[in-house]
Order: sequence, then C-alpha cells, then structure tokens
Amino acid sequence: MTLEQLRDVFSRLDSGSRVVASGNFATPAPLIHALDESLDSYILHMLNAHGNLPDRDGVLLETAFVGPGMRRRKGLRYVPCRLSMVPHLFTGPLPPDVVLLHTSTPRYGRVSLGLEVNVLPAAVEAARARGGIVVGMMNPQMPYLYGDAEMLTGHFDYLVEIDQAVMSIEPNEPDMVSRAIGTNVAEQIEDNSTLQLGIGGIPDAVLSQLHGHRNLTIWSETFSDGVLSLEKAGALNKDRSIVASFIFGSRELYDWIHDNPRVRLLRTEKTNDPAIIARHPRMTSVNSALQVDLYGQANASTIQNKIYSGFGGQTDFIVGAMHAPEGKAFIALKSWHEKSSTSTIVDTLNARVTSFQQTAVVTEQGVAHLWGRSQAEQAKALIESAARPEAREALTKAARKHGLFR
Repeated sequence: MTLEQLRDVFSRLDSGSRVVASGNFATPAPLIHALDESLDSYILHMLNAHGNLPDRDGVLLETAFVGPGMRRRKGLRYVPCRLSMVPHLFTGPLPPDVVLLHTSTPRYGRVSLGLEVNVLPAAVEAARARGGIVVGMMNPQMPYLYGDAEMLTGHFDYLVEIDQAVMSIEPNEPDMVSRAIGTNVAEQIEDNSTLQLGIGGIPDAVLSQLHGHRNLTIWSETFSDGVLSLEKAGALNKDRSIVASFIFGSRELYDWIHDNPRVRLLRTEKTNDPAIIARHPRMTSVNSALQVDLYGQANASTIQNKIYSGFGGQTDFIVGAMHAPEGKAFIALKSWHEKSSTSTIVDTLNARVTSFQQTAVVTEQGVAHLWGRSQAEQAKALIESAARPEAREALTKAARKHGLFR
C-alpha cells in the first residue's frame, strides 16, 4: 500500500498504543512520521534510536538502550534491562500493539530485516499474539542478510515500498590513545579466539590491531567496519559464520554483507544468551565504560547520574565470556576524561554499576588484571597499571580511606 493508505490504518489505532520500531541504522523514519501524523498519542519504543524522532506532547519515548535520537529528551522513559532480557518485556510489562520494520525488498516470498534483527522478531511475535499489526517498509537499498533476519512476507499486515539511502557512517582513524589501548588489548587476545566487541572507537581500535592474528571468529551483539578489515587481512576463520544481531557502518561494509551467506544475523535471545556465549572456546569480550572504580565495578551507562545509554549487552557477554573455556572479558577505556580533566579510574562509583567481574581493565597506560585477585590487589593493579600517573596519589589515599590498603 501507499503511505497515504497507511496513515488511514494508523488513524484507527487506539490512543496510547505502544509502537516498537527498528532502531540503530535501520530506523524506518517514513513509517514513524506517518504514524505521528495520524495518531494523537502513542508510546514509541526503539533500541539505540537514531534520526529525527517526533518531539511533541502525546509522544512518549521508551527504550532499554538510549540512542542519540532519544538522548536528553524530556520525559524519556528508560527501562533498565539487559539486552538479552528485552524480549521478555514484550511478553510482560511492555506489550507492543504495532511493530514498524525497515526491510529489504522481497525475494521468493521473503524479506530481510537487514541491518537490525536484535529484539524485533520477539516484538513481532508478541504483537501478533495479542492481535497487533506488523508493518514493513521495503527498501531496495537495505542489504539482504540471512539467519533470523529473514521473514515471510505473509507475516506482515501491511507493506509499503520506499527507496531511500540507508544510514551509514565512515570509519574514523583511531587517535593515539585509542590505538595504544587497542595494542594493549590485542596483546591479550590469542589466535583461534571468538570475539565480541562493543560500540565505539576503542573496540574499533582493538580490531585494527588484530590484523596479524589468525582463525578469529566473530560472535557479537554487533559489528562494524573493523570486522571487514579483519576479513581483508586474512585474520578471520573462513569456515566459521560471522554472527551478530545488528550491524552499522559504511557503504563498503553494507556491500560486503549483502547476500553474504557467511554473515548471519540472529535474534538477541541467541546472540546474547550467556549460556550460548559460554560454549565458545577462548570467547573474548571487549567493551567500553565511562568509569571503573577500585572495586572493579564499571559504569558504562550514566553521566552525572543521568542515563546516557543503558546496560545493552555488556553484562550478557561479560558473564558468558567469563564462563567460556579460556574465556576473557575486558573493559577498555581511556584513563583520563579530557573535557573534565578527571580520572576514569575512581575510588568509588557515584553512578549505577553496569558490569563487574571482568578479566582486566585496559587503558593506554596498561593492563590491570583483576580476575582471581583480592579487592586490595585489584585496587593496586588499577592504580598502578590503568590510572593516569597524576591520579594515582589521590586514588591511593582513597583506597586507604576505604580500607583497601593498610
């Protein structure tokens, strides 16, 4: 159908309906704006939302992971939840009435969810189970991916075709500090490892330092152009699938993943299940944080006690990696916040804890090994190996104050 016909469908929805839409770089903006023009009030639920979202009375933005399209928005409803558990929200306290999906064009009665699988299959199932509607925006520029990304066209109530460029971003060259962190992490990673890397410049910097490694496998929540660079360098095991739940990156990356049978996008319940993650030998998890305290606790989601992002899949992968044979989990971050001139290694967190029990914390200063060490030994390692030199004296005094050091 056309967008105009779709507006008529949306106008018949109940006020206050919960709408789940594709997030990340698969935001179906035309569908969202058609809905906004047709319905007085609704709840819009997206993960890591991008783009220009409606901003008016009657629209409640809701998410378990805050993206730039929702960040700092007045009235934002943040629902703390590990990413692997978000599907349970849809069958419990946050049932969807409408699901808006950005898909490829059809082939043999199927479309692909393209760059974003994530929690969307669970949202579709929950909506259909309660008589909701599923709407697809078919875009010939959306890459066709396999795995749980494929859906039968018969699973949609309405389909509209719109030809528009898919959001993309060119990779940035890592700065010197990020490159140093990447080198320190890469030295801890062995050949034949399975990798999960979070979002951001530092995980990308780690990948850039792994070109000399061999037989690496990707089992991750997401990946970007750094994985393509590993493929070009011959670092990936070509007999193993490259698995993720969503992807974003450059046009070159999209061309590579399009119709590529080695790349499989699976639903979050599979990619982020700690039990499944733990089955991978040498599972290695690399994520970033904003702060790490002397107890090894990390804050990766709040700034000045205001939500910045969310738990995401970090806790899922840290737990899974730590239970895997020869598994490791790293929190990688710069040791210093340049804008605020403050240390990222702090005595105690004044914000919510995002993760804990990782193998080590890595900054450009070095590697602080935490696993299997006492609290005092962890604090000592963080001060001596991860904190910037000018922060170490104050951290040592704080450690004594907390009774960590005698």
